Amino acid sequence: MNEEIPPAPPAQPQTQSSPVEVVKTVLTRARQEVSKVIIGQEEVIDRCLIALFTGQHILLEGVPGVAKTLLVRTLAHVLGGDFGRVQFTPDLMPSDITGTNIFNMQSGTFTLVKGPVFTSFLLADEINRAPAKTQASLLQAMQERTVSIDGITHILPADFTVFATQNPVEYEGTYPLPEAQKDRFMMRVFIDYPDRESELALANRLLGTTAPETTLASGTVQPVLAAGQLVQLRQALLHVTTKPELVTYVVDLIRASRETDSILVGSGPRATGALLLAARAHAAINGRDFVTPDDIRTLAAPVLGHRIVLRPEYEIEGATVEEAIAKILETVPVPR
Repeated sequence: MNEEIPPAPPAQPQTQSSPVEVVKTVLTRARQEVSKVIIGQEEVIDRCLIALFTGQHILLEGVPGVAKTLLVRTLAHVLGGDFGRVQFTPDLMPSDITGTNIFNMQSGTFTLVKGPVFTSFLLADEINRAPAKTQASLLQAMQERTVSIDGITHILPADFTVFATQNPVEYEGTYPLPEAQKDRFMMRVFIDYPDRESELALANRLLGTTAPETTLASGTVQPVLAAGQLVQLRQALLHVTTKPELVTYVVDLIRASRETDSILVGSGPRATGALLLAARAHAAINGRDFVTPDDIRTLAAPVLGHRIVLRPEYEIEGATVEEAIAKILETVPVPR
């Protein structure tokens, strides 16, 4: 008698990665690729990625020679975006950034010559060296991702991001950013000197064939996203849960910045949204689909630091914005 053949086991359903796991995978790969060029700045890289994955802009501060420009170029390459650069100078005009219409003698018509703002990742280098009128030409682009030229509105790429740099120790011939423009940046990130081991590794690479600029140009650094995919991945952050008590915690932190004795000007409502979005992206970077108080506390200083103005009498005594933020974090109760 022929033995009965047992039925085949049911096919196992293929497990699909959650949106947050996809974002974590992409961010991990992006970290690895950027680190092939940028040495010893892991925290800076993470905070730039947080801004990019939340559709926000970032203010980079650091002395010359700490690879601010190279960092933005590398991020653009790794995340599949175009890169543009504007060197801000006192004689720079708004049309040098946005572009202008040029009259074509042959056709008898005006032709739009687009400025460097028409890109994905724009490096506004030494933004505080241009006067307020030129600085303000970026405000519409940063807020609405559009540019108006001769009364006609032009749409910028959906992943348009401004990386503005300034030297924090050089003030001669500069025009400080007004509070309204600083508020457009999600975070202010300070790029410090690398530690001794990182600087030694950089020095050895410069003597060989693996210098950072050479590495980026050689094709060793691989893109992890194609053009347009960054905007799609941003939607995955909607799957990161932020409990109501944490939203209340953020609001209380922001409101406390307006009630602290040492602070003359506190953070506005835009800071509330920036801190919530940054905390959500920070959770995703760490592979979690929920926000914790530590996510918020970790990013409070970079998100609020450039939005707070100390009272002059406290500045004279040597108080700092970072100390004021630390005091706020100590004062406002942490939800359990």
